[in-house]
Amino acid sequence: MPFATTNPYTGEVIKTFPDATDAEIQQAITDADQAFQSWRLSSFTTRSEILTKAASILRQDVETYAQLLTLEMGKILSEGRAEVELCAKIFDYYAKNAENLLAPQKIPPLSPEDGESIVSHEPLGVILAIEPWNFPFYQITRILAPQLSVGNTLLLKHASNVPQCALIFEKLMLDAGLPKGAFINLFLPHNKIEDVLKGSRVHGVALTGSEAAGAIVAQTAAKCLKKSTLELGGADALIVLADADLDKTVKWAVFGRHWNAGQVCIASKRIIVDESIYDEFLEKYIAGVAALKAGDPKFSDTQLAPLSSQKAADNIKQQVKNAIKNGAIAQEVGEPVPKQGAFVQPTILTNITPENPAYYEEFFGPISMIFKVKNEDDAIRIANDSHFGLGGSVFTTDPEHGQKVAEKISTGMVFVNHPTGTKSHIPFGGIRRSGYGRELFDLGLKEFVNHKVISITDIDAPF
Repeated sequence: MPFATTNPYTGEVIKTFPDATDAEIQQAITDADQAFQSWRLSSFTTRSEILTKAASILRQDVETYAQLLTLEMGKILSEGRAEVELCAKIFDYYAKNAENLLAPQKIPPLSPEDGESIVSHEPLGVILAIEPWNFPFYQITRILAPQLSVGNTLLLKHASNVPQCALIFEKLMLDAGLPKGAFINLFLPHNKIEDVLKGSRVHGVALTGSEAAGAIVAQTAAKCLKKSTLELGGADALIVLADADLDKTVKWAVFGRHWNAGQVCIASKRIIVDESIYDEFLEKYIAGVAALKAGDPKFSDTQLAPLSSQKAADNIKQQVKNAIKNGAIAQEVGEPVPKQGAFVQPTILTNITPENPAYYEEFFGPISMIFKVKNEDDAIRIANDSHFGLGGSVFTTDPEHGQKVAEKISTGMVFVNHPTGTKSHIPFGGIRRSGYGRELFDLGLKEFVNHKVISITDIDAPF
């Protein structure tokens, strides 16, 4: 697939970019490796200043960045601005906290003969980041900020439909003072990923994307004996307990399913409602979804954007047809979406049984699956009956009880009284087919490091 900017609202192909040649790929690896030799020795003060400057530039020129998100993947401008601000917060977080988070850890001795031991966290080298289109800047920042903070350098292979987002972020880091070669955008074709990983100068790969892509990249990394982290899909459950504040819960459920046009790995894709409040919840939820205004993502009153491409829209429409064919009941909601652009009509699916393939699928768009359950235990059972394990949420007026329910949900993240979300200071990642490894917080800093033990003893030899 060529790297190209195609406006999802108009369908216009605006600009195309050629794939990197073999020579360009090898030069990028060389430049990133050479940059690593000096960057690994840079002070935390230097790294902090550059990350802080990047955050400042993002905030100063937020409209330029937000408009590019709208142009390339159809994101609503207000959501684009929020994404830019989140990136700035992540840069700020690591600028302020990386040094402390990476401080050597002392290992308490078991006896005086054990001496003193520490574990230090040292950078590995060049890391390849393979990132998706749904959050073009955030996905970069989530891997870039911690890896630069630890002293690694990064090669970026971004999604083919957001090439200008990739380029402007490379320029952002240079403008912030990052040495040339420490972060390189590479228009890397899929069939060249193995060439990058098999060389001795690239030490790992981080991928955010589909299950299929994750399986291929993980296999390639394993064959090359390289560390990999994967953040893949999700089918997050939003559990509505019998005592939930319905008005508040409905608003969050509508948002949790439809932000970014539903193209979010942590969107609330499976809404699980106690039967005692099911009818009232469904009525209010339908009204909330129907009130969403679909239109040009550049307009301030637009609440529902087109999908990232016509292909994406066609694929999810076919998923809905397949779900209906296997017994689901579908209800289209709201005013008809515009015929121009890659829009999908918001749709609610009910009567979904485990025999229906849709029960275990991820719908990457404005499609809601809603389940009626008898009680709390039934809700937890359905929430955990998933191939995925990324996030989830529980809504209740008793937060303490909500935490107890959250502890029974088998995912990487669970939020109480808020849809699964992301923040600059908490780790992000999942289990099962949602991948492995974590990004952000100290876990993200330490995915691609050498945890080196230094032990000092002063005892007599045994012979």
